[in-house]
Amino acid sequence: MKIAVTGAFSYSGKYAAQRLLARGEEIITLTGHPNRPDPFNGKVKTCPLDFNDERGLTESLKGADVFVNTYWVRFDKGANTQPRAVENTRKLVNAAKAAGVKRIVHISITNPSADSPLPYFWGKAANEKAVIESGMSYAILRPTVLVGAEDILINNIAFLMRRFPIFALPGDGSYRLQPICVDDLADLIVEGVYAKNNYVTDAVGPDIFTFKEMVELIGEKTGSKRLLIPLPPKLALLAAQFLSLFLGDVLLTPEEVDGLMADLLVSKEPPRGKTSLRDWLEANNGRVGRRYASELERHFK
Repeated sequence: MKIAVTGAFSYSGKYAAQRLLARGEEIITLTGHPNRPDPFNGKVKTCPLDFNDERGLTESLKGADVFVNTYWVRFDKGANTQPRAVENTRKLVNAAKAAGVKRIVHISITNPSADSPLPYFWGKAANEKAVIESGMSYAILRPTVLVGAEDILINNIAFLMRRFPIFALPGDGSYRLQPICVDDLADLIVEGVYAKNNYVTDAVGPDIFTFKEMVELIGEKTGSKRLLIPLPPKLALLAAQFLSLFLGDVLLTPEEVDGLMADLLVSKEPPRGKTSLRDWLEANNGRVGRRYASELERHFK
């Protein structure tokens, strides 16, 4: 098959593309970062991810049997807002339909809701609606926090714990999350590519942690056990914003704090991921957190 993937030079899209190439499929990627290092040595054709050129998007997707969509923005920056990302996703879905794509595998988030006060979660719900109403066959995967060599959250928690004697928890840290390894998510994406039925499923790992338990585990596995200090959420956010000035990045957003504390990053479904965070940290403890992972550098610079 010919399969189009957004972000094959980035994170989850790259892991999915690797697996699909190994199966002998033809892969193209729509990317806004054509000058990034090519992990596929020219085996993946690049096309521009230009939302101002809907005709161009359609032309790029012509001939593709399946479209794997990982596009989203983590937080607002300039014109790259979450409401704009909803509109851009609608353009991608419409372009895929116009191009004759038969199936879409779409990456969402656990617990999206059109009624959510958080743009990240209502935006994801709007995107799912666009996919379902497109008339194309679909698989919608709802992951939580991704764990992998390129992840942001786990790596940067380890980065801070390696360098500071204390770690501030927003609130008491009792809110939960259920991370999934990016390799497991990539396997579920591949499964969605070859499936024939329409479905929506959570994509979560086998372990549920409180945030405090997860931070303690990261400290234990990286040899960086630290004193954990519970702070009022607004004060913890202020501390993160202060550190962001020195890091040249956005370490944490108010919406992310609200989403964490609302228990939106756990699932009521059986886990479909198999890799535990404990095992992953044991295998990668020598490098996780050694360098800071910058969201701004990755997506905007």
